[in-house]
Amino acid sequence: MLKLYGSACGLYFVEVTTEAEKGGDWAERTYEAMAPVYDDFTAHHEYEAWLTDLLKVLGRNGLTGKRLLDVGCGTGKSFIPMLAWGWDTIGCDISPAMLELAREKAGDGVQLAVADMRELPRFGEFDLVWALDDAVNYLLSIDELVQALEGMRENLAPTGLLLFDVNALPAYRTFFAEEVVVERGGRRLVWHGLADPDVAPGSICESRLEVAPGDPAAEDPEAGQLPSLTHRQRHFPEADVLEAFERAGLECLDVYGHGLDGVPRQPLDESTHTKAIYIARRAAG
Repeated sequence: MLKLYGSACGLYFVEVTTEAEKGGDWAERTYEAMAPVYDDFTAHHEYEAWLTDLLKVLGRNGLTGKRLLDVGCGTGKSFIPMLAWGWDTIGCDISPAMLELAREKAGDGVQLAVADMRELPRFGEFDLVWALDDAVNYLLSIDELVQALEGMRENLAPTGLLLFDVNALPAYRTFFAEEVVVERGGRRLVWHGLADPDVAPGSICESRLEVAPGDPAAEDPEAGQLPSLTHRQRHFPEADVLEAFERAGLECLDVYGHGLDGVPRQPLDESTHTKAIYIARRAAG
């Protein structure tokens, strides 16, 4: 059961009360509610520069063609530049509200579909399938990761490539253990990281995002207010990802890491890099 608890300052906390809820549709609920503020909270992300670097490393791994399936595409930030660069794109996400915002940006230039990456439909054969911005970390077990990778594999063309990023351990020991405040769009967004700064590899970590009007003295203090949003992610060490690749019928081609500058580097260093980047293809045979 999902419950909303009020607080003295007029904010709300989302609590998950059963194991079924933890493994079920809580992520959909979170992003349905977060959709109005997602672009404000991630406004500092420099997608064009990041995607340009990702395409360079994909090129070194033999990327050909320009047909993209963007899994967990959210409000479209991860595919809008690709459309401008001539890519034929399909985007999918678990949240209809996030996709509505993507449609407002992209118009009819992209096909969008509601889909859970753990039960990914076969949309076609793609030269590139990717899942960006730690979407994969919302999978809470290796089994769920395998399910998602199997669906992505089934959407690859024979020579297609799969790329995704996951948060590395320093991200959970910093961002998921800290408080971050963003003032934007007339709202005050407060990220409360609940993880331990010494969290162990493979842990499930939580944070809460509180959303309130930017001006506490506003005439209507509840204007623009949303329930507090729980984010729950699992850290996937490299060994877990490689195991999932093997179980899903994929061959790992390359692994990169990067820090806050977003520039892919090798080797992956889980003591300093905040993200890991994995590139794979269908396994032979």
